[in-house]
Amino acid sequence: MGTHIARLVRTPNPSLLLVLLSLLQLAFVSFGNTDIENLLTFKDSLSSPSSLRNWNASITPCNGDIANWIGVLCLKNKIWGLQLESMGLGGLVNIEILDAMPTLRIISLMNNNFEGKIPEIKKLGELKALYLSNNRFTGDIPDNAFEGMRSLKNLFLANNAFTGKIPSSLATLPRLLVLKMEGNQFVGRIPDFKQNVKVVNFANNELEGPIPASLSNMSASMFSANKNLCGPPLEKCSLISPPPIQSAVPSASPQPPPIYKKTISALQITLTVISILLLLAIIATVIFVLSKRKQNPGLLNAADHDSSMLPSNSNDQEKKVSDSGGMMKRSDYGKLIFLKGEIDRFDLHDLLRASAEVLGSGNLGASYKAVIMNGEALVVKRYKQMNNVGREEFHEHMRRLGRLDHENLLPVEAYYYRKEEKLLVCNFMEDGSLASHLHGNHSVDKPSLDWRSRLKIIKGVGRGLTYLYNELPSLVVPHGHLKSSNVLLNDNFEPFLCDYALRPVINQEQAHMYMTAYRSPEHAINGRISRKTDVWCLGILILEILTGKIPENYLTSSYDSNTNLATLVNEMVKDKRTSEIFDVEMRGTKNSKGEMICLLKIGLSCCEDDPDTRPELKEVVQEIEEMKDRDKHELSSTIGEVNAIMSSRNARDGAFSSFNR
Repeated sequence: MGTHIARLVRTPNPSLLLVLLSLLQLAFVSFGNTDIENLLTFKDSLSSPSSLRNWNASITPCNGDIANWIGVLCLKNKIWGLQLESMGLGGLVNIEILDAMPTLRIISLMNNNFEGKIPEIKKLGELKALYLSNNRFTGDIPDNAFEGMRSLKNLFLANNAFTGKIPSSLATLPRLLVLKMEGNQFVGRIPDFKQNVKVVNFANNELEGPIPASLSNMSASMFSANKNLCGPPLEKCSLISPPPIQSAVPSASPQPPPIYKKTISALQITLTVISILLLLAIIATVIFVLSKRKQNPGLLNAADHDSSMLPSNSNDQEKKVSDSGGMMKRSDYGKLIFLKGEIDRFDLHDLLRASAEVLGSGNLGASYKAVIMNGEALVVKRYKQMNNVGREEFHEHMRRLGRLDHENLLPVEAYYYRKEEKLLVCNFMEDGSLASHLHGNHSVDKPSLDWRSRLKIIKGVGRGLTYLYNELPSLVVPHGHLKSSNVLLNDNFEPFLCDYALRPVINQEQAHMYMTAYRSPEHAINGRISRKTDVWCLGILILEILTGKIPENYLTSSYDSNTNLATLVNEMVKDKRTSEIFDVEMRGTKNSKGEMICLLKIGLSCCEDDPDTRPELKEVVQEIEEMKDRDKHELSSTIGEVNAIMSSRNARDGAFSSFNR
């Protein structure tokens, strides 16, 4: 028999080999086509799938461990993960398609626009990691939603709009290590996690009752902003049994369950009584303001001064509220601390009585315009991401900010400190933010910014940054949150930086998630930021001013080399569409093309992926200050310099893309 096989191998039957090769080819094509068809079907099920531009049947998704398709993770020529983060994707997640891909172990759809109820995830029983944070999922999660997912280690559901109770099936997952559910609307008790969970986050929900003992060693910040949670690491719980119902007839009805509440001290009771009295005073003020507003409906006007991404994109910009109750809780009554010595201008009571309107609700907090009795307009910023900062640390940092004095910085006039509440007060800027001027609706009465105004603004921004760098040498990022909505303008288009130097008092986890500095390439690659990160943010701001386009990193919480504004400009230059780069609504560009190209070159040099190749801030500002209009003969050589910069970026982008895989 062995001799027969050897002879067959040495002198193969051509017909038999042809059949075998055909069968092997059929099996390979069938398997490959199945994966390709499933992914293409999944792509077609999405809204706005333009980021998946290289998903097509002409190339295979995987080549060994290397992915040929954007967002695909490969292992030994098999698709084992989808990393589709910050791509502007939306719609519903078609779990039936993903279920047809049995080698999937990781799915990340974070920072997109997916909506609807949570998919039927338990169908993917072998999944190891699922990341759905920062989307628009809604509704209750079934109690058995994760039943049988014995391999699941990481589950991220944060910052959606989930409601109902936390599913108990989570507590049955034997390998669960990290669970993030903060920023939703979960209610009820936290399940008792018996397994060895390393990290949980239930902050900013509506949970109640005692924290399970198995989670008592976690940080208190992981349970913050749940007003009815108690027990270690929060305040102790006291068990309050409701009194028995007096009845002459014995009743078989079950007694109400015990109620868990945080321990209430005599001081807390006293403060509660005072708070109730204050609340009554506020209600009386509300009634008075409402009656005045009915008589004068134009009392408050919508404004652009905001802490959100873009004023024009938020309905809150037009929402008017008639009282300060939305701005401050009744228990917020205390003392404002002034940084400029003008203690007689107003006090916290003036803010409580002031008419207020919502200006914006950003990632770090909300902003309110408050008009006090003397007619002065102030902005009160209520920060929700500072709860971990200690009193002395906060006071000391505010004193540092109070000593700053520069014509391009919006000064912090006063602040208010409570353990769970931080307010900063500054002057209101009538002309709003740079973002509203660049991206708002333009008209004859409110035209777009001309070239001279844009150049003036970027020069002022550079001077303000230089001052911060000189005065705050110990800070890793002296600004840290530079973007167009944090550049305010007066009626002469002089820029004022705001939300600067807040990194030391922002909770670390929220800083990484929300601050612009953490959307830089260096943080995406190695998790670090440096002073060159502010330079990168300045470069993005320059490109935004020149192009009039909204930078992708304002809309997402991470860096993507394929979608950032510098890459877009790169592609336009590479395709010889340089004339299309500049904002078509920018006026006053005649005879200024040389300056515009020069500023474009500066902006691109600031946006190098490698921080070491970026110029120092002082070099950037000096170049901007020394900019002069160039004649037509110099213009072509300047465009050549831009092309050279973009060619070097192309080479690095390829390396960065492979790193991200």
